[in-house]
Amino acid sequence: MKFYSVLVVVLTTMFCSAISAKELPVEAFASAPGIDKLKISPDGTKLSMIQTLDTDKEQLVLVSLIDLETDEQKFLVKADSRDLTIYSVIWANNKQLLMRAAYASKRYGIPVTETRLMVIDVETGKNRSVVNGQLLRKLVRAPQFQSNIVDLMPADEQHFLLALDGFNFGTGTSVVKINLDGELYEMVATSRENLYDWIADRQHRPRIAMFRDDTRFEVKEKLIDSGDFRTLWQFERFSEQEVWPIGFDADPNILYVSAYHDGRLAIFKTNLSEPQPQLHLVKADDNYDVPADMSYSWQDNKVISIGGDYVDSEYQAFQKALDLAIPDADNHIVSMSHDKNRYIVESSSATHAGSYLLGDRKDKSMMFLLDKYSELKPELMVAKQKIQYKARDGLTIEGFLSTPLGYKQGAIPTIIFPHGGPISFDDDGFDYWTQFFANRGYAVLQMNFRGSHGYGFDFKQMGLQGWGLQMQDDVEDGTRWLINEGIADAKRICIVGASYGGYAALMGAVKTPDLYQCVVSFAGVTDVEALVKSHRRYTNYEVVKKQVGDDFDLLEERSPITHAKKINVPVLLVHGTKDRSVGVAQSRDMHKALRRHDKNVQYIELEDGDHYLSTNSHRLQMFKAMDEFLKQHLNAAK
Repeated sequence: MKFYSVLVVVLTTMFCSAISAKELPVEAFASAPGIDKLKISPDGTKLSMIQTLDTDKEQLVLVSLIDLETDEQKFLVKADSRDLTIYSVIWANNKQLLMRAAYASKRYGIPVTETRLMVIDVETGKNRSVVNGQLLRKLVRAPQFQSNIVDLMPADEQHFLLALDGFNFGTGTSVVKINLDGELYEMVATSRENLYDWIADRQHRPRIAMFRDDTRFEVKEKLIDSGDFRTLWQFERFSEQEVWPIGFDADPNILYVSAYHDGRLAIFKTNLSEPQPQLHLVKADDNYDVPADMSYSWQDNKVISIGGDYVDSEYQAFQKALDLAIPDADNHIVSMSHDKNRYIVESSSATHAGSYLLGDRKDKSMMFLLDKYSELKPELMVAKQKIQYKARDGLTIEGFLSTPLGYKQGAIPTIIFPHGGPISFDDDGFDYWTQFFANRGYAVLQMNFRGSHGYGFDFKQMGLQGWGLQMQDDVEDGTRWLINEGIADAKRICIVGASYGGYAALMGAVKTPDLYQCVVSFAGVTDVEALVKSHRRYTNYEVVKKQVGDDFDLLEERSPITHAKKINVPVLLVHGTKDRSVGVAQSRDMHKALRRHDKNVQYIELEDGDHYLSTNSHRLQMFKAMDEFLKQHLNAAK
């Protein structure tokens, strides 16, 4: 593949050599991407995107459209980002977009997140909910989640498959075929008790049904031309017998699944025509879990990627050409026209937050479109260094160390930054929190403590019901390792975290009062007992108990709020009032507990804020407060 010289200009901008350190304004890090989630229309003539726009009076999230033939740009949807989160936009056909959105609500007094699916006319900008009119009248209740697309059916410009509950008073999800041009729909698969999700084959038939009864899961096949099901796999959540369907091949009997192989998640395929389908290994890794994903090309009628890597020779060659043209970067094709000619590449690296480029295979050209974070110049960012250390019981913990630009050696002020989840992970990719800390002169340590995702079954099991125990020890051991390495200044260390990371930050101050000089908790869990009990009226209550624990006396003992008196360092708490993952009461109550004991605590409440700092003003408020707090208590000299 040949590329025009315009690309060389782009690459020079993206990957030029490092220069001297410069402290960037907080806004450079604390602003959401101005434009993101670019998608190209099926005919390759238009681009859709999600755009953020803040003014003195408004904080907006928009769906925007650019005509590549005329360069005309227009706004199709405008909403207040504090009220609505638009998290994806998909081309249904050349004239209509499907927009997924979420918002905070309450049902029967219970705080919940609702999702909706809107269809947008790209000519007029008119939009409407997909679930309305005739369909809505057939429901006995409005579904909480209305954006679960089972199959887009790209060869059919008028229809797609949507999973919905609410057709009866029990729990169970059906599949309906939606007509994009009106209110007509067709029921294609009816619900069963405890059925919560579906997977369609490549012939657009709902074939795999997922059932959950408390912590027990069943994967069933819906038999073709029948309303009957047969059970394929049954397992307990968090067991080594888990089998999670991913998707079908062109052959309607070949199904790909994620399951454990030698203690690591791997990808298998199975033949549903067999009386007892067997798992046949497709991709495994000796050290890490294989990502449970695959891509299918409906134009070529075949699977083209498995576990994050292309398996089709044409696409492998295509990826190789991209990587030669844009070296030292992770390059992903995120959208492609139906004729596979025009495509959008998202390119990023450890020091580059990401750019979008538009390619044309016939013209053998590629042009730069935009940077996601225009002020975060790669030459001012730092790459993460993969590290390992031994926990006190001998377990190897993997982590990532970031040091300020130009750092050579010596002990410097440090941020310990455990991730949320806790069944999540940190990697070496671009991270705006870490870059912000490094830009302020701090070393940053992120560790994948036991219980983190990606390291196999045994490693994950070590974190179940382990809050405040060995998971917490792993964080402490990483801190002491960094001190012993001569990188962290033992008198200038702050522990910072969000969600579970906020819990780990506060527990660090409880368990090791002399190790840290300050604590920052965003949306942190402070009362683990209350967190578990708050799920009593949700369908995942038993799963939460199995993951976190159900001995409430023990959970109370492992909660920072129980030990507020032991915290003797300054604390910054920040929480959004519309957080639907960790309720705002967690930080409100912790603030009160610390104040009762005359502790040094600052509490900031983000009005209408969510769990993810989705609104620019909330990000800015959080980062400015954190910047001032860290400088005050770590005294990082530039």
